[in-house]
Amino acid sequence: MTLTDPPALASTATRQPGRLRRAAGWVVIAVLVLGVSLVGLQLAVQAPQRDGFDPEGRGYNGTLALAELMRQQGITVTIERDRFAAARALDDQSTLVLADPPALSDGAVEALLEEATSVVVLTGSSRMLRLLDLGSDADASGTRPQSPSCRLPELDRVGDVAPGRLFTPNPGVTACFTEGEGAGLLVSEADDRRRAIIDGSRLFTNEHLATDGNAALGLALLGQQPHVVWYVPSYTDTDLADTADVDTLGSLTPQWVTPAILLLLLAGVAAGIWRGRRFGPLVVESLPVMVRASETMLGRARLTAKAADARHAAEAVRDGTLRRLATRTGLSPQTPVDAIADAVADRLGVARGSIRDILTSPLPTTDAALVPFARHLSALEAAVDDAVRTERNTP
Repeated sequence: MTLTDPPALASTATRQPGRLRRAAGWVVIAVLVLGVSLVGLQLAVQAPQRDGFDPEGRGYNGTLALAELMRQQGITVTIERDRFAAARALDDQSTLVLADPPALSDGAVEALLEEATSVVVLTGSSRMLRLLDLGSDADASGTRPQSPSCRLPELDRVGDVAPGRLFTPNPGVTACFTEGEGAGLLVSEADDRRRAIIDGSRLFTNEHLATDGNAALGLALLGQQPHVVWYVPSYTDTDLADTADVDTLGSLTPQWVTPAILLLLLAGVAAGIWRGRRFGPLVVESLPVMVRASETMLGRARLTAKAADARHAAEAVRDGTLRRLATRTGLSPQTPVDAIADAVADRLGVARGSIRDILTSPLPTTDAALVPFARHLSALEAAVDDAVRTERNTP
């Protein structure tokens, strides 16, 4: 082939995909990346996570287990996600259970609390302590299980619990699960109204309910009335005039972050199109060196001998013999062993059973048995070669 004759290069070029097709693929990838990024940003900015203590939540921070436990004790549990519906569901035989609602103003929270004669707050926020007039935050937290250590009859059968967050009670407020100057539970009973606050994140969630006496404490606090109205706060139930006042990921993120992220994504896609490797079809290329078949055979033989795997070596020898016998008798290498044995027996004029015994006998497992096995196969090939040669030379 001369330098002016490039048929191979021309045929390779004709098999390469067009530039328009490659560009279309990169455009599709870029659109998918941008779509996924925009969806993720929208979910992060506009859809804040639902607060914990959800009595329908099956996750580790939900309280479905506690709600089902109260239902098993004959307590009716009503779940409301609207504050007005929760207020309408309350009566003199109801207990209002809630966490600190971040989307409600102090006035809306106080209006809801006024409708209930019994209230249990499951988050020890400073705002709820102030609105309930129960106390203030303590400097420490309770990490060791403590006994109730207070005169509340409903806690007589409650075992030790590790309350977590501790509070400093106001005068006239009952403090339970005390540790030092702090208490894990504050209860106020004045003017025929009962108010209680406790940090339930390590007590009443699905993850921790079965620990220590947490389940008994939950029933004792929430099960004093036959009816429980469980208010689950959300960002959609709000009385704030401007919802932008609520701190979210979108409000806390500078305005230049989103355009910068999109610009970086576009730059990455452009760099991929610019510097990305174009994979074309395989090109046949001659090897720089040639390896003799005998060297390959000897190398494999040395590896087999080093591994001392006589069975594997015997299997390789017999497979080679079967392929060669099939070729010499005019059969395909994929022909079954029995058919090859029958053809060889007919060619040699011997009993078929004797040939089958040689080609299908159990493989040797030792070097001592491998040598005669290989000799029998070699003698069989030599006999077939002689028979074929005799037939060709016979006039």
